[in-house]
Parts: sequence; C-alpha cells; structure tokens
Amino acid sequence: MPDNAPPQTSALRVLSLPEPLKLDCGETLDQVEIAYESWGEPNADRSNAILICHALTGDQFAASKNPVTGRPAWWPRVIGPGLAIDTDRYYVIATNVLGGCMGTTGPASKAPDGKPYGTRFPVITIGDMVRAQRAFIAALGIDSLFSVIGGSMGGMQALEWAAQAPEQVFTSVPIATSARHSAQNIAFYEVGRQAIMADPDWCEGNYLAEGKRPSRGLAIARMAAHITYVSESALKRKFDRGLQDREKTSFSFDADFQVESYLRYQGHSFVDRFDANSYLYVTRAMDYFDLSSRSEGRLADVFRDTPVRFCVFSFSSDWHYPPEANREITRALIAAGAEVSYLDIQSDKGHDAFLLEEPIYEKALAGFLSASAELRGI
Repeated sequence: MPDNAPPQTSALRVLSLPEPLKLDCGETLDQVEIAYESWGEPNADRSNAILICHALTGDQFAASKNPVTGRPAWWPRVIGPGLAIDTDRYYVIATNVLGGCMGTTGPASKAPDGKPYGTRFPVITIGDMVRAQRAFIAALGIDSLFSVIGGSMGGMQALEWAAQAPEQVFTSVPIATSARHSAQNIAFYEVGRQAIMADPDWCEGNYLAEGKRPSRGLAIARMAAHITYVSESALKRKFDRGLQDREKTSFSFDADFQVESYLRYQGHSFVDRFDANSYLYVTRAMDYFDLSSRSEGRLADVFRDTPVRFCVFSFSSDWHYPPEANREITRALIAAGAEVSYLDIQSDKGHDAFLLEEPIYEKALAGFLSASAELRGI
C-alpha cells in the first residue's frame, strides 16, 4: 500500500442507510454508510441488543481483531462469552461513528462527484452520530436497545441516545465522560488540530487528492491527546525519568527519555490507522457537545422523567474527564427523577483505565446489566 493511501476497508461489514441524513449544521448527507461488527445472537423479539459506542480513536472492532489494521480488539476484557457484556446473553453491536475512517462515511469517503470529501465534508456533532446510529439500528429491524454503553466519546453517545430517544433505550452506561466538553479539553484538541493543519502535507484538507498525508501533524496531535489519557502516577510508575537505550543524556533533541520514545511511538503508529481529517471532524464534534445547552444550561431538564436506567462510572485519577464531571451527570439524573447508579473506581491508570484491567469496574458493570436484563425479561 502506498504511504499516502487510506486504509483499505473493502472487506468491512457495511450497511447503507435507506434515507438521507440531516445534520445539525443544516446540511444533508444523501448517502451514508455505517460500518459495524456484531457478536452474539438476537433473541426472538430482539430485546437483547446492546450498542457499543467507541471513543475518539476507536472503531467497531471492540471484541474482535481489526482485519484492516491487524490490531487486536480494544475491549476484550469486557465483551465475550461469560464476561460483563455477555455475548451468550446479549446481541452486541458496535459501529464506526459518522465522520470516522474505518468504513463509515467520513471525510475520506467519496463525495457524489467521485472525489474524497476532504474538508468539503460537513461539520458533524455527537447528535449527528447518534442519529446515524438510530437509523442504522432501525435498518437492522431493532425497535429498541437493551443498553447503550461507551467510554469517553462513547459515553457522550450513550448520554445523547438517552436524551434523543429515551423510548428506544432501556439502559445507558456512560463511562469516564462528560455532559459537556470542558475548556481544557477543547484547548488540547485545538492544539492537535492546529498541528495537523500546519503540516504542509495537509494541503488544505485535500491531501488524498494530492497523493500526500499530513503524517507529522497527525502524529503530534496523537501525542498531545495521549498525554491526557494517562495519569502522572502511571507515567511515573512506567517511565519516571528513565533513559531510552542509553546510560546518559545525549545533549541533543533525540528521544533521551523513555517517555519521549513512548509518545513518539504512539504518534507514529497512529498515522497508519487513522485519517487526519477524521481527527479534525471527530474532535470538533466532541468540542460542540454540551447537553445542557438544549435546556438553557439545566442538564436535569434534558432527562426530566426519563424512563432510562443509568449506570455512571468514573476513575479517580482521570483528569481528562474527571470524577466531578461524572458526578455532575449523576446529580442531574437524580434531579431529573432518573434511576441511576454511580461508581467512582479507585485507580491510578488515568482516563484509559476504562479499557484496562479493573476487576471492580468489570464486576459492577456485569451486575448492573444482569439485574437490568432480569427486569426486562432477557
């Protein structure tokens, strides 16, 4: 594959939405394809379906190897037979988000004129992502979901589902997330976007047509973002001030420290599996996310008298979406009269803890889903 080529996604499972998709920006996408994966089987009345919503750099391969990148599943500890999200009991579906780059329509997709959209792709929101998912779920013949589950940006989608279509969601599990993007997070993502757009190979967003890729800018964006996913204690435990393959500093700008080498690896490996314009669009969608804005700043009013059951998780060392942001969601849900459970997991692993081994978290998630399934007769 040439260096400038986008990932080859022809082997992915894709469903074309039957109707055009109207977006929050006022534009309409006439043709939308949703790439997805699934595990388990639907029961007779299709009441056991769970939708998994991925984070910024995730994809639909939550519980199986990605055939395009070769990367392993990103949530194998949680999804599978006998696990918290038990595929012997539930029909589990994961989609690549609108604006993504793993088969779902996004800026690297071909526009009606046969050329990649690039920055001609309309700006999207988390609400647009969920509307696309709702149309996709309806096309599968599923009237309502047993649960919508996601961490980080996936948690935003879980909240958006409950706000947009409460009658279609029995339970919602937002994990390590927020009901509105903070100024600090907007600032971090703006640094990443500027790094991409400052790369001369970005070509004003038309790099695919020019046979180029803004790899340096995208790598820097990934490095900046990745710092927010880990805690200081985790970095200290793993690297501290250890030197990389040397006994003393080089008095140069080489990667003297292990943490520098680690970040460079994270950046360089990312550019082979993600589209730079998708990074721009998806981070912008996160920046625009503010559920309380639709009710004059009163988050509780968004969920007033909702029938959805919620289970909210946070992690003590997460400074990207800190526990207080998740407690704010929980307080609003209580004020709205919702049935809600909240658990703050003590962990030193930072934001990425929701993807890593945390037995208490996994047990609590399994317990919530199992109890909710009993209520629904699954």
